[in-house]
Amino acid sequence: MPRKLVDLSIYLENDVASDPPGLEPKIEYFTHENTYAQIAPFFPGLKPEDLPDGEGWAVEKIQLSTHNGTHLDAPYHFHSTMDAALHEKKKSIAIDEVPLDWCFQPGVKLDFRHFPDGYVVQAVDVEAELKRINHTLKPLEIVIINTRAGSRYGEKDYVAAGAGMGYEATMYLLERGVRLTGTDAWSWDAPFVHTAKKYTETQDASLIWEGHKAGRDIGYCHIEKLHNLEVLPGDGFFISCFPHKIRGASAGWTRAVAIFDDALMASV
Repeated sequence: MPRKLVDLSIYLENDVASDPPGLEPKIEYFTHENTYAQIAPFFPGLKPEDLPDGEGWAVEKIQLSTHNGTHLDAPYHFHSTMDAALHEKKKSIAIDEVPLDWCFQPGVKLDFRHFPDGYVVQAVDVEAELKRINHTLKPLEIVIINTRAGSRYGEKDYVAAGAGMGYEATMYLLERGVRLTGTDAWSWDAPFVHTAKKYTETQDASLIWEGHKAGRDIGYCHIEKLHNLEVLPGDGFFISCFPHKIRGASAGWTRAVAIFDDALMASV
């Protein structure tokens, strides 16, 4: 049966507000016209005009964090240990240790675009959305959340936009066997600017990164900075999100893709 592929990933690019100031990727482009100096040392005596059309190669030099672009966070990013609630507390796995079968599974989309920026999604909200789309979670399904942040990508308020998943909402998924989740926002948690206000008022440090910290109890991964989630149905598709293999790292870049057939596409 014919398949449709939907790109769920953002670009790595310069001059776009994809991360907080100072944390953005930096890409230096070398084009065919200015790379003779890179080629010449390999071939003594080579002149620029000796190259076909006088052109060298194109290549880029990139300064990146493992958390730039659409990326998959490993449990090691969240905490040094994981699975305490499963009575088998152990060292958190890094990105090169994430099971590959976590990264290609049926997808489920929860639509939380109606929640205001900074809202912390609770377990009851997850239950209500699953009921709305008539879906019962199955182990290893990849659950992604569509927030208002997706519509703000590239704008100055992107990092502060969207709802985030709280501890209870995250645990609701993990206790049902989900091991990989995702969001179109900068973070799985509510944006820091909103959490900071709550912390100032309460001095309750458990509010900080509470969704991420659920990984202490049950190890899991999530994708951040997804794109195009608004075109997906609630379920009936697969997600592929294999991460780049970086030894001992807290995250790896991924080209996340949704895969589903023509019949389903026509119903979206």
